[in-house]
Amino acid sequence: MEASRLALEAVFGIYAEGPDVPGDTAPAHIRRALRAVNVPEAEIDAGLPRWCETFSSHYVRLLAAADTSHWQLAPHAAEAAAAIEHRALLTGNPPAVAYARMERLGLAGLFPRGQGAFGCERENRIELFDLARERAGNWPGERTVAVGDTPLDVASAHAAGCRCIGVTTGSYGRGELADADAVIAELGELAHALGALG
Repeated sequence: MEASRLALEAVFGIYAEGPDVPGDTAPAHIRRALRAVNVPEAEIDAGLPRWCETFSSHYVRLLAAADTSHWQLAPHAAEAAAAIEHRALLTGNPPAVAYARMERLGLAGLFPRGQGAFGCERENRIELFDLARERAGNWPGERTVAVGDTPLDVASAHAAGCRCIGVTTGSYGRGELADADAVIAELGELAHALGALG
């Protein structure tokens, strides 16, 4: 990704690619990439906050000029999100990147700023759940249900004391998401799955 390359070169003076872990946070991905080329841990720690700011700035600038007409929402995504009374956006993307993408997809109005949790606020995805629940008035973990399409989404929700509904609209099938509390084929089934979980 061009924005990531530009930010890595600006902050760390190199470009590196690490093993991809779908669903992980942006800083966790960058840490793996920098470790792969033996950047010292202290240097990574010192540079990650600036990388987050620089990456976000480049991404938003590049997105403003990009043709995203090919972007498509998963079927029933907007309706499913709108039907949930207590919802929050939890993503591994930095806040500015996440909101820019939501704007392009027409979903920004469903996720007010100041709610949810984002990559670059916490590197560890599990810790994002605590932050999102805190911002929702300390919403209880046992009443929190994540919706995700990667095995890491499922595992991190459970590690945070929350439940998870897996949805197979991404790259993973029912078997790979089997550890979720429920697995659905598309978001039109979300309301029923939430009702079944109680």
